[in-house]
Amino acid sequence: MNKGDKLYRAFIYLVLIIFALTIIIPVGWVFLASLKENSEFYQNPWSLPAGFYFENFVRAWREAHMGDYFLNSVIVTATALAILLVVALPAAYVLARYKFGGRRLMRTLFMGGLFVNVSYIVVPIFLMLVDAGNLVGSPIFLNNRFVLALVYASTALPFTIYLLSGYFQTLPREYEEAAYVDGSGYMQTMIRVMIPMARPSVITVILFNFLSFWNEYIIAITLMTQDWAKTLPVGLMNLMKAQNAAAQYGQMYAGLVIVMLPTLILYILVQKKLTQGMNVGGLKD
Repeated sequence: MNKGDKLYRAFIYLVLIIFALTIIIPVGWVFLASLKENSEFYQNPWSLPAGFYFENFVRAWREAHMGDYFLNSVIVTATALAILLVVALPAAYVLARYKFGGRRLMRTLFMGGLFVNVSYIVVPIFLMLVDAGNLVGSPIFLNNRFVLALVYASTALPFTIYLLSGYFQTLPREYEEAAYVDGSGYMQTMIRVMIPMARPSVITVILFNFLSFWNEYIIAITLMTQDWAKTLPVGLMNLMKAQNAAAQYGQMYAGLVIVMLPTLILYILVQKKLTQGMNVGGLKD
């Protein structure tokens, strides 16, 4: 390795370290701030906590109803992921492995969906659900966790099908042919052979969509208008407003930690599969 290559590598490492610090320092500060008593913020907000004041988490969980919001987010996210995988896996597999009339058009429509920002269509979705509620004589489609999960899954279909289709196309056809020789049908082959082989891509899809559903705010605040139905990001915003007004900063940062912790744990668990799943993508003919 010559001198120029060493300098270039050192420069890349320096840039990566700077980027890492810009993420690690704020996240670490939030974790430390969540353990402080309220009086410590008035003395020096940048100092280390004098002790571990876990009462912030207890109060945020109970008094600020973060536990209820957390449960709503778990139910909505899990339901949305289940709906998404049930629909996207067969659709992506068929688009990637079979030729049929209208296949190109369907692929084009799904790829076009990648460029639609959900924030632009949230008002039409809300009005559509209001009109549907008026037809049945009850606003059952608002403040409905299943409907919110269905909207999440629908908006995530283009990206999910695009990524999964690209991975399915990289798998050799010999595995399918061997399964057919053994007497497996199309559905059995997909479920027992091809989907397990696409596990890295499936894990990538689950992680990205989990992050998207868990942290989503615009759709949730539009469709979930009652306090009991709100998800964690919406509840967190309410907590931040209330605790800022009451100057209860420890509880506010404890709420931030409650929101961040599941995503950090999930990422740590699946980070080895993440790069492998993202390395293959794009649709081929």
